[in-house]
Amino acid sequence: MPVATYANVRAVNSEFLDRDKVDVLISNSYHLMLRPGLEVISQAGGIHQFMNFPRTIVTDSGGFQVMSLSSLRKVQDEGVWFKSHLDGSLMFLTPQDAIDTQRIIGSDIAMMLDVCSGHQDEYEQVKKQTERTTMWGRIAREYLEKYPHPPQQTWGIIQGGLFKKLREQAAQDMVELDFPGYAIGGVAVGETKQQLREIVCFTAPLMPSSKIRYLMGVGFPEDIIFSVRQGVDLFDCVIPTRHGRTGTLYSFNRGKININNAQFKHALEPVEPDCDCYTCRNHTLAYLRHLYKTGDSLAGQLGTIHNIRFFMRFMQEIRNRLESADFDQWADEMINLFDRNAAEN
Repeated sequence: MPVATYANVRAVNSEFLDRDKVDVLISNSYHLMLRPGLEVISQAGGIHQFMNFPRTIVTDSGGFQVMSLSSLRKVQDEGVWFKSHLDGSLMFLTPQDAIDTQRIIGSDIAMMLDVCSGHQDEYEQVKKQTERTTMWGRIAREYLEKYPHPPQQTWGIIQGGLFKKLREQAAQDMVELDFPGYAIGGVAVGETKQQLREIVCFTAPLMPSSKIRYLMGVGFPEDIIFSVRQGVDLFDCVIPTRHGRTGTLYSFNRGKININNAQFKHALEPVEPDCDCYTCRNHTLAYLRHLYKTGDSLAGQLGTIHNIRFFMRFMQEIRNRLESADFDQWADEMINLFDRNAAEN
């Protein structure tokens, strides 16, 4: 899922998202509450109409902000006090509020309110955070019982930091609540790649195979393939857009490309010859490098368009390969290619 934090995918409009065959986005209810505000989105008819994206939209509840805005919040059993990072105003968010907020926004899938642990948090701290997340999951599930036909799905989140014992208990507790989908939270927050993979390996099999397994915040190609092998279905990350704006492009044959490298100054071929994105059909590596070097805003747009299309093609290729006999060989090649890129950079 490309990230549309503020109801927009940075540097591209809905026409390009349609061309690049983007079926699902993720936005953030905490940020949308602050700007433009729930009243504006409601008056527009919901987030789909507001941003002109007719397909599936997921909203995160603000759990990541519970961690990342540590100096601006206070967590207690009833919910979270936030101090707006925009104007300092106070707001209080309960598990029930998180559901109501996302219902007003009008997303198709809402994430429960959770406490995202930091990778350096100690065991007792993570234990308390994980137990609070589980408690909020029970509160959310009970609250949802008041809506026999809810307009959106609400999914559970499994926390537990880097501690397998906490992950196991959290998974057991969340599965008992019978959410329609489940996410692994609290990863891609600064831990090592090895730690990330260990947690995915351990946690994914604890989640129901009959329901979607979502790995929050993970988006490097090598980590996606690795996690798919463990049974993960859904991913989101800012990598396609953030890297597109800063000159890192992705390809099947080269892996990661730093477009600013001198080797591309005279490269009069597209990023990928067989890519069907607007950028590859109309522009060369040399031209893209020129745009990045001159600081033109078009560079970020063209880079983002290509990266989004790469990741859509990449996920489609994974689906195709899973149906064939050569998936493991192809997966090993892709993991090695991108792991090598990561080591070199």
